[in-house]
Amino acid sequence: MFCYQCQETLGNKGCTKIGVCGKTDEVSALQDLLIYSLKGISFWATKARELGVRDESTDMFVVKGLFSTVTNVNFDPDRFVNWINESFEKRRNIREKFLNSYKKKHSKEFNEKVPDCASWTSSGEKVDLLEKAKTVGIMSNPDLNEDLRSLREFEVISLKGMAAYLDHAYILGFKEDELFAFVEEALSATVNDENGVEKMFDYVVKTGKEGLKAMELLDRANTSHYGHPEPTMVNIGVKEGPAILMSGHDLKDFEELLDQAKEAGVNVYTHGEMLPANAYPFFKKYPNLVGNYGNAWWKQNEEFEKFNGPIIMNTNCLTPPRGSYTSRLFTTGLVGWPGVKHIADRVNGAPKDFSPVIKMALEIGKGPQQLESGTLPIGFAHNTVAKTLDKLEKMVKSGKIKKFFVMSGCDGRMKSREYYTKLALKIPEDSVILTSGCAKYRYNKLDLGEIDGIPRVLDAGQCNDSYSWLVVASKLTEIFGAESVNDLPISFDIAWYEQKAVIILNALLSLGVKKIRLGPTLPAFISPNILKVLIEKFEIKPINKVDEDLEAMLQGN
Repeated sequence: MFCYQCQETLGNKGCTKIGVCGKTDEVSALQDLLIYSLKGISFWATKARELGVRDESTDMFVVKGLFSTVTNVNFDPDRFVNWINESFEKRRNIREKFLNSYKKKHSKEFNEKVPDCASWTSSGEKVDLLEKAKTVGIMSNPDLNEDLRSLREFEVISLKGMAAYLDHAYILGFKEDELFAFVEEALSATVNDENGVEKMFDYVVKTGKEGLKAMELLDRANTSHYGHPEPTMVNIGVKEGPAILMSGHDLKDFEELLDQAKEAGVNVYTHGEMLPANAYPFFKKYPNLVGNYGNAWWKQNEEFEKFNGPIIMNTNCLTPPRGSYTSRLFTTGLVGWPGVKHIADRVNGAPKDFSPVIKMALEIGKGPQQLESGTLPIGFAHNTVAKTLDKLEKMVKSGKIKKFFVMSGCDGRMKSREYYTKLALKIPEDSVILTSGCAKYRYNKLDLGEIDGIPRVLDAGQCNDSYSWLVVASKLTEIFGAESVNDLPISFDIAWYEQKAVIILNALLSLGVKKIRLGPTLPAFISPNILKVLIEKFEIKPINKVDEDLEAMLQGN
């Protein structure tokens, strides 16, 4: 085992026996092999596209396969065995389509060199797959140039984050073939030995541009279906009665659960990254939507124990469950844990069947223990902020607002993440924090006040809703006649944990944003030489002491 795709990787070098996230070496090996298989599918899919041949089911298999290996999504080895075996059929299908088209066009057989990932075969038994996995892991080639390895993994990790957004959009019926094409082209590029360090660096930068398009696509999908998020005071207390908790990111799952639970008299609560769902107009019509329960993903062990009712995990952020609530835990979509009940995917467009969850809630019959009380302001995505741009402009020019701090990204277990709470408390009262993702749980419940009616913490939503701050920054650039975002009174202090945060970082870099502070640690998958390039070109900085960082940001550094 060797895995270093998340911020909490062991010693900031790599997990080698068991993942800090809880995944076993077996699951890690199968994930490596699935990625290897997806690269092989992408090789043929890219070739096929050159001849005008496309296959949407192949595209989505690649996207979902990438998403399934994001940190804290799936820990079930049997699911990965099934996906790897399915990959053989997907590869064979797109390969045959390409070869048939090639022969028609060229009147000859295809005889170019084919990489092993695009041709290997297996009995499909787990033992054989695990043996093959030993040859395809990140460190399987000890002679590979360190910087090339770094960039290849940077690329794969970025594509995993991008795939998550493409999958969410697809579920809502939104898709763009050019984004599927890029994912496959870039994935295939990581096994092309003709692509050296410079070429792979170009791919990493381009992935940021394509990732930005994916975020825009998902934003369009969410707002088309559910309306634009609006300023909302969300209840964080509890209500009597049977209850269900949903954690994750998928809004379609949330819609179907609310719809099925409303007539049963079951209350529904959001958790973690589902919190922003409370701000969408569509969901406010459900009387059984009570509000949000709990905090960021890493506190789920203690919070799920106290919830009493059933819990559904619909995307990443699952942690190894405790026996005290495992019997009440359900997974759905790409999420999995061995032995945990799973809600099957939709068939022929029919909604998922959440009746087992509703039945359990009614049988338990009681509501959750109260963790806290009061309300929380959310719903400040780009559409809402755009309506206040004139006011913001006047407040900046008059000096009422002197600085914006973009503090988006992920939360995590490390004590060093207290940095973000301390920073929020010390940021001057004439400054506004722009946030999204679960990083906000470090400071969104602090009493930081308002400036002329505008909350000092503006929460745009989920991690993918970081797109909102790119939109806002672009509009502010126009308003103030600045040449770039770097000339605005905005500083970026980003917390990262997993691969969706990496694609957001890529998007910022693709826009030329400089002086981004990144923490709690810099990514282990970035080699010293590549880090040097990023520092020289984009002035990326590791977080330091709160007082020193704050002073530097206030000075524009």
